[in-house]
Amino acid sequence: MRALDWRQIEDDLNQYGCAVVPGLLDADACVALAAQYEDASRFRSKVVMQRHGFGQGEYQYFAHPLPEVVAALRTGLYSPLAAIANRWHAAMGIETRFPSSHADFLARCHAAGQTRPTPLLLRYREGDYNCLHQDLYGEHVFPLQLAVLLSRPQEDFTGGEFVLTEQRPRMQSRAEVVPLAQGDAVLFPVAQRPVIGTRGTYRVNMRHGVSRLRSGLRHTLGIIFHDAS
Repeated sequence: MRALDWRQIEDDLNQYGCAVVPGLLDADACVALAAQYEDASRFRSKVVMQRHGFGQGEYQYFAHPLPEVVAALRTGLYSPLAAIANRWHAAMGIETRFPSSHADFLARCHAAGQTRPTPLLLRYREGDYNCLHQDLYGEHVFPLQLAVLLSRPQEDFTGGEFVLTEQRPRMQSRAEVVPLAQGDAVLFPVAQRPVIGTRGTYRVNMRHGVSRLRSGLRHTLGIIFHDAS
């Protein structure tokens, strides 16, 4: 995995609530990952969103062993993100701290019964969308996650923008629409982030989703760093 500008990433997360990493995966890797969607043997479960009120479309959670590129991203990105997560928790007055090793963090999850892998592939067709939500999955939650767009905007699909909303105390919600190209990744909070206000630092609630797909087919890789119960 190439070196990333973690100072800029942290600055963007603190200022905007998200950080885009251009070209995290090349086109060949994107196409290869999207093609795995049709291989049921690679996944532990499928969710059809409209059955649960999550939106329209579907997604599948990978089974072990994770695809090599997915495992490498999950392990390689965790340590610098853990440093950011620890600073966020300190700022928000949350006692939980995260170990520098992803294996150590997963051991914590597994000891609490969170043993199911959470990286997933999402597929949207014309008219599909993903309601605003948070990916929590259990007692142990890593506060940052990643989505990588595997399809080509304006060629494979139109619409389907990644959307974040932020609810600050005593203020109306703020929306952030994040434009992505094929292979671009966006890092964003699972549920909360710290924001500095006039009376100090406070917690801001975050949700994310995908707007309605106008045409075509859109695949996305999601990487969540905690496992599920």
